[in-house]
Amino acid sequence: MRINSWIKTFFDNLYDGILIIDTDEIVKYINPAYTRITKVTYEEIVGKKLREARPGARLPNVLTTKKPIAGVLREEFGIEYSVNMSPIFEESELIGAISVVSNIDDIYRLYRDIDKYKSKVKSLENRISAIQKAKYTLDNIISVDISSEEVKNTIKKISQKDITILIFGESGTGKELYANAIHNESNRADGPFIAVNCASFQGNLLDSELFGYEEGSFTGAKREGKMGLFEAANKGTIFLDEISEMDLEVQAKLLRTLQEGTIRRIGSVKETAIDVRVIAATNKNLDDMVRDGMFRHDLFYRIAVFPLVIPPLRERKDDILPLAYNYIESFKNSLKKDIILSREAELMLYNYNWPGNIRELKNSIEFGINMMEDNEIKYNHLPVRVQNSVKKTHIVQRLSDKVKETEKQEIIKAIKIFGEDIEGKKRAAEALGISLATLYNKLK
Repeated sequence: MRINSWIKTFFDNLYDGILIIDTDEIVKYINPAYTRITKVTYEEIVGKKLREARPGARLPNVLTTKKPIAGVLREEFGIEYSVNMSPIFEESELIGAISVVSNIDDIYRLYRDIDKYKSKVKSLENRISAIQKAKYTLDNIISVDISSEEVKNTIKKISQKDITILIFGESGTGKELYANAIHNESNRADGPFIAVNCASFQGNLLDSELFGYEEGSFTGAKREGKMGLFEAANKGTIFLDEISEMDLEVQAKLLRTLQEGTIRRIGSVKETAIDVRVIAATNKNLDDMVRDGMFRHDLFYRIAVFPLVIPPLRERKDDILPLAYNYIESFKNSLKKDIILSREAELMLYNYNWPGNIRELKNSIEFGINMMEDNEIKYNHLPVRVQNSVKKTHIVQRLSDKVKETEKQEIIKAIKIFGEDIEGKKRAAEALGISLATLYNKLK
């Protein structure tokens, strides 16, 4: 057996150890790595029968069986290593056998690195999965008003039916919240939930986001191409918010996807099958847009299989105060103090028309919290637009509340005048015409 110079150069530079024997079991070659790993020198082994130099060697067995042996662990002179063995054929004739030797420490280190990268990949997968999960359920939808309850009951009925849903609702009514709830009520709840605001992209940008693209499809495209959001939402739900802002060309591709159940990346001829439920939403009148040629009529009928109308806040007034107190509760946790609404503020919130719906209500509560002087939001702490639009007759204060407020102000004044020590409180109670015990009760 001869080893030509090119192969010898190749073997000499390998990190793993190489040992080659001929059919007479004579060692014809070892590379420097073999010496490094096994601590056997060239003179000790080359030109000799392998079993004479290395008792217990299994490579000669390969000459007999003509079959490879993988993953053999060896230990010689306290040195551990792993050996893979294979016969060598030339034109179907057996001419020898080869051992590839790896340092066991290197293998252990490789396993540790693999485990570390597996852990990182798993962590990344979990983070991606968490990002793609729908955050809200029906329990997160506050509903006291009968119209809100009807919407929730409808969602319970339609969520399990795997149909396309078109949500109609004014801006700020929480359409994405309802889309989340539909997904989590459906049999796709364990799958991804991908939300896309169609107004955030123009023309081809939305096309590439939804359907992806192949390498080199257009200037600026990523070298490796990109998966589209429909592919990312496979086995789950995609929520297309503000679908009325979608370009007509993209509407045509969306229609084909809905009809065929496939997508085609930009620059590709390959159709990829997908299983995605579509929930769309709009605050526009799509009937008018269809009539004016701004929205495809065939797509409209395809996405509006089940229209779901979210009533504006002014039409579900019984939800206003529960929603307000829900937002107050979240701010209480962050500010770590109690917050209350005065009766006048409650009446003003209830009677305001809320053109910005739930979003405007939340902002108004946050505004009031930043404007309040103690821990009570009064009507004059609310945004001016809210104050100006509600007639003062709507915020007439109950006498009991007015008396309580007056008492509070007079007690505070008396304490400031006479002092907060026991003697001061006695004099304050006398000035107010009440007993000291009554004063302590009211101070509490």
